[in-house]
Amino acid sequence: MKNLTLFLILCFQLAIAEACPAWLDHTLSKLHSSSEVKLCDIINNRPTLLVNTASYCGFTHQFGSLQELHERYSDKGLVIIGFPSNDFNQEAKDEETTASVCYVNFGVEFTMVAPVKVKGKNAHPIFKHLAEKNQAPSWNFNKYLVSADGNRITHFSSAVDPSDKKISDAIGQLITAP
Repeated sequence: MKNLTLFLILCFQLAIAEACPAWLDHTLSKLHSSSEVKLCDIINNRPTLLVNTASYCGFTHQFGSLQELHERYSDKGLVIIGFPSNDFNQEAKDEETTASVCYVNFGVEFTMVAPVKVKGKNAHPIFKHLAEKNQAPSWNFNKYLVSADGNRITHFSSAVDPSDKKISDAIGQLITAP
């Protein structure tokens, strides 16, 4: 019986691993934390909104709208992950300040990871994939809505606020998709 239980656990873990697209299979440090987050564990075959962020940008107020999306759709399956980056020279120099902007100023509860590169040859593999399949971020707060299977990626520019009907409509389609 013990061997059967171990076998079933292994099969379940393999099924989850196969469900997660390879391009999202990364472990990253959480923002201003010694903890790490395994993206496949939090995405878990759910639609996901990936956003490159910055603390000192004209679009920084979008953290508030992203939090509202999180509150509205997280119980329906949407995952939001923020990726701070200084690629456009508008991110705080230290994670403590970045965390304060996110968590204190805007009440962010969705996952924020430690700063990464989002453009160019040194971009994190996730953003390299997004650039290959869609487009690289041209500025802070580019939003990438990814289907649960990781195959469909819809890009929204910085100028499209997360509260825009285009985004909520696209999220609604992914959440109700079989």
